Amino acid sequence: MRSKGFEGMACSVAAVMGAIGDRWGMLVMRDLLLGLSRYEDLRHSTGITNTTLSDRLKMLEENELIERRLYQSRPDRFEYRPTAKGRDIGLVMQAMVQIGDRWNSMGVAGPPIKFVDKLTGRGVKLITVDQETAEPVAAQDVGVQPGSGADDLMIWRLTRSSN
Repeated sequence: MRSKGFEGMACSVAAVMGAIGDRWGMLVMRDLLLGLSRYEDLRHSTGITNTTLSDRLKMLEENELIERRLYQSRPDRFEYRPTAKGRDIGLVMQAMVQIGDRWNSMGVAGPPIKFVDKLTGRGVKLITVDQETAEPVAAQDVGVQPGSGADDLMIWRLTRSSN
């Protein structure tokens, strides 16, 4: 059973988490972004039950992260593809991969997956850059402040924080 949604929150993190749903939704999105598209492949890759997978696919489609396409009739079979909005989740996935690799909590000899530049084959990573100059900004130098869409609760959070 999924918990209550985040409707009404003025929070970008809550909006993305609400669209993904839960850990199973994120693993399904991972596989779709890696190029898997068929139900059985998604089920095999994640080990998810049929009921849970069906539910997550329906939810991801309702949240416009994926689209369902018929690829066979009699019986009808569908494949699932990330939409432009769903492909944005690739940034979240890449950030999670970088953090997981840094933590190496699985104790593996190297990263299970690498992001590379398709033209050069060299590795790529996410970094924080200045919006105007594109110069890198160190993590310890990144702060937060209310944006134009901040509500009273977000402003309260930010005034209570030590950032």
